Amino acid sequence: MVLTEVLRAIFALTALTGSITVSWAATYPTVAIVDYVYGCMKANGETRAALENCSCSIDIIASIVPYERYEAAETFRSLGLQTGERGVLFRESAPAKSAITELRRAQAEADVRCF
Repeated sequence: MVLTEVLRAIFALTALTGSITVSWAATYPTVAIVDYVYGCMKANGETRAALENCSCSIDIIASIVPYERYEAAETFRSLGLQTGERGVLFRESAPAKSAITELRRAQAEADVRCF
């Protein structure tokens, strides 16, 4: 009986607020989060403090950059590492520069807040 009343209260609150907000973390696939934290820890030391700082960092980035833009920026960065003409398109095009700049700004904000 009490559980039913609690559920009714939750649904009433949901109706008043419009809906339950989906966390931004749900929009980033787990593998992307783990990949970022793993790389960050490799760069910053494999300690508990690095784990906490790197986890904080991806949380901040995810709150600023939608996953689609994050994925595009990571793709441009990765493909831009190719030498010669193959990499130029991924380093010099306007979409590449825009996506990479957006990600760098988010990473800078994450560094300030987390490290």
